[in-house]
Amino acid sequence: MNPPTSTAGLLSHSCNITSEHGEDGVLKRIFEIIGTGTRSCVDLGALNGTHGSNVWQLVKNEGWSGVLIEADKTYFEKLQTEFSGAPRAECINAFVSFEGSQSLDNILARTSLPKEFDLFSLDIDGNEYHLWDSLMHYRPRVMLVEFNPTIPNDVAFIQPRDMSVYRGSSLRSLIELGKRKGYELVAANEVNAFFVLKELFPQFNITDNSIDALHTDHSYETKLFQLYDGTLKIAGYDRLMWHNLSIDEEKLQVLSKRKRVYPAMISQSPLVRLAKYLARKMPLYGFVQRLRK
Repeated sequence: MNPPTSTAGLLSHSCNITSEHGEDGVLKRIFEIIGTGTRSCVDLGALNGTHGSNVWQLVKNEGWSGVLIEADKTYFEKLQTEFSGAPRAECINAFVSFEGSQSLDNILARTSLPKEFDLFSLDIDGNEYHLWDSLMHYRPRVMLVEFNPTIPNDVAFIQPRDMSVYRGSSLRSLIELGKRKGYELVAANEVNAFFVLKELFPQFNITDNSIDALHTDHSYETKLFQLYDGTLKIAGYDRLMWHNLSIDEEKLQVLSKRKRVYPAMISQSPLVRLAKYLARKMPLYGFVQRLRK
């Protein structure tokens, strides 16, 4: 039996060969725990095959078969070159859609990929939720899915089902989708969530795989709160993450500076406010208030 595993335990194996946030090492540890099956994988959003790749090491150096899908033609040409010496790599230049001939199921059906395979790495900067949801005829043992790290754990946000929209969905929404599809969360780093089939989950001996237990990195979250006078304040991450621009707090305000006044005091003249202030200072003020209750 494997020793108890926590998310820190899995993430402690983080290391990068071509991945960006330690995914190479975490995946290695996951497959040490559950073993490999078909030794086959899918990478949707493969780019040039090396930049941020979570499957390069597996396909290039460990003999896995891989279906590598990239929509951009320039990236695809580099992808083909990168894997030209990997006989078990199938590089596909396709823009995946939710249904029809270019649906994920239909594209994969034109490859040699078995219906049950080891790993699906899904990173297309927006529609991960909907494309995972659209996958009906294939059953990866491990799912690695990108989420929007600026969305707090308690928010279940799903971006529109539109391939022209790039917003990303929240981790909570992906966890809920995963459960409906028969998966359990085993780890989450800054931007990627690791899921395994629910029948494999007991092998990790994770006692609590709730979102708050497994996703503890909140460094990209922006918090918005209100003051009594209507002023809006932000705390935490104070930049637009993908545009590298600072958030101007003043431009977020709904009320002008002149109108930012505590409502209970809006209709009171300075003389009335002074009278109430002096009344509260009188010795009998507290006694009178108690009698009114």
